[in-house]
Amino acid sequence: MEILGATLRVCVDDLETAIPFYERLAGGRAQRFERGGVQVAAIGCFLLMSGPPAELELLRKVAATIAVTDVEETHKVLTELGAHIIAGPIASPAGRNLIALHPDGSVYEYVDRQA
Repeated sequence: MEILGATLRVCVDDLETAIPFYERLAGGRAQRFERGGVQVAAIGCFLLMSGPPAELELLRKVAATIAVTDVEETHKVLTELGAHIIAGPIASPAGRNLIALHPDGSVYEYVDRQA
């Protein structure tokens, strides 16, 4: 399993207001998509999310999104290390992903860029 980088997850009340700040901070343009009623903007190392409070409450529990070369391999390694797979692997707009609860109680999303 190879970790390629991490994306910081930021829940915001108003995506349209937050995007210009993060575009300037990260020096890039927002890539937007929607998932499950949540509006998302990926900008550099930031993943901005805005939507219904119940959805955001769940999303706030995930500490970060970690890019990996292969989610299937990551699933195997995490399981061997004692992590509990909460969801996935499934296809998402950003690639295949899974959500794992680490033995220390931390929750992370893992995503690859494969189709």
